[in-house]
Amino acid sequence: MNHIKPLNRSLWWRTALAACSLTTSAMAQVELELPRGGWRNSTGEANSFLQEIRYPAVAVNAAGQKATALVRGHILAHKNDKPGKLIINGVAMPLLVDESGRFERPYSFGNGSNNIEVRSSDGRAVKRAQFYDANAGRAAARLRVVLSWDSPGTDLDLHVVSPDGDHVFWAGRVGAHGGALDVDVTTGFGPEIYANPAPPKGVYHVYVNYWGGNSEQQIITMAQVSVVSQEGTLSEKRQVFQVPLRRAGELLLIKSFNYP
Repeated sequence: MNHIKPLNRSLWWRTALAACSLTTSAMAQVELELPRGGWRNSTGEANSFLQEIRYPAVAVNAAGQKATALVRGHILAHKNDKPGKLIINGVAMPLLVDESGRFERPYSFGNGSNNIEVRSSDGRAVKRAQFYDANAGRAAARLRVVLSWDSPGTDLDLHVVSPDGDHVFWAGRVGAHGGALDVDVTTGFGPEIYANPAPPKGVYHVYVNYWGGNSEQQIITMAQVSVVSQEGTLSEKRQVFQVPLRRAGELLLIKSFNYP
């Protein structure tokens, strides 16, 4: 009978730990620079989240934004062209990452508690932060509409019509009564975010327009629209809708709803 000498346990553990270390180092890791967790007071700082308009359009830019209105960081070992995922106060959206793994985008945070989670494109690496802004004068978005989609190289547009007939979209990004669209994303994925700190009462209509992109290749683009009202309060209501879009030129009414 052949006898196999057992592997020394200490050696086995060192080998296993080394293999685990190599695997971990090769995986994506998330570094979240902003926002920083903990307590802060943003009194005296602007609450803007509108991105500078540039044409030809870029997906995201954060020029001139204050640190209190930014999400910024780095995904190490980011190896593909798929976006990461950003989840803010429970609302998920794509997070565009450049070739070096850097990401940066503006966001309109309200006062009180805010939760942020960043995930790598494969979902394996996760980083979370929570902060409390004690600035009572910083208005929260009482109505927020987030549009995202699942295909690159496509241009979907978010349109929000308020009860007073105000129409906010890429050609009119700031409404007369506080509603605003942060950016016109033309390069795929989104997000495009409409936010209003003091929305007029009544019926709102949310549309998505497939402006152009991959429809010539018969690629179905799945659009996702999240509608959040009374964000950050005990009365918060969140609805998520997914709608397939097949060709450029489609204009779909996603949701009509009454606020509040």
